[in-house]
Amino acid sequence: MDFIIRPVQPGDGEGINALRRMPGVFETILGIPSERIKRNEDFITNAGPNDHVFVAVTTKENGEQLIIGHIGLHVGANPRKRHSASFGLMVHKDYQGMGVGKALLKTIIDIADNWLKLVRVDLTVYVDNEKAIKLYKKFGFEKEGIIRKGSIRNGEYVDEFLMSRIKL
Repeated sequence: MDFIIRPVQPGDGEGINALRRMPGVFETILGIPSERIKRNEDFITNAGPNDHVFVAVTTKENGEQLIIGHIGLHVGANPRKRHSASFGLMVHKDYQGMGVGKALLKTIIDIADNWLKLVRVDLTVYVDNEKAIKLYKKFGFEKEGIIRKGSIRNGEYVDEFLMSRIKL
């Protein structure tokens, strides 16, 4: 399967919104089914110099472009946190396990290491999201702790791991 990774651009809000509301995706991120396209377009429009956001895009047989993945690296705005960033990642349910997440993660690790010289990159992930945890570990992320009842999923409070990658 062919896809490209590119920076997010105006007009991507609809495709990102479709991912954030997609069953098989929104249960593993902090999206909710009622999320509006405008929220995603506003995020793109208002992204600042500390936001590094990319999408994975494939071309369907009819020539239509389809956003199949999204990642955002967000550097701390406080000068005392300038050495660290966090990120969020999601992949279309029909394209999971095909290297999309790996390619997106590789993209932001390159930005973090070679362009921003970050020391710390971190994330939270549900403790039962074994596929994501396995991917993060491949990139050197380690579990730092558990955030008990860190968010709500399907009407239940769920725990999250805090994971980080430290590069000195």
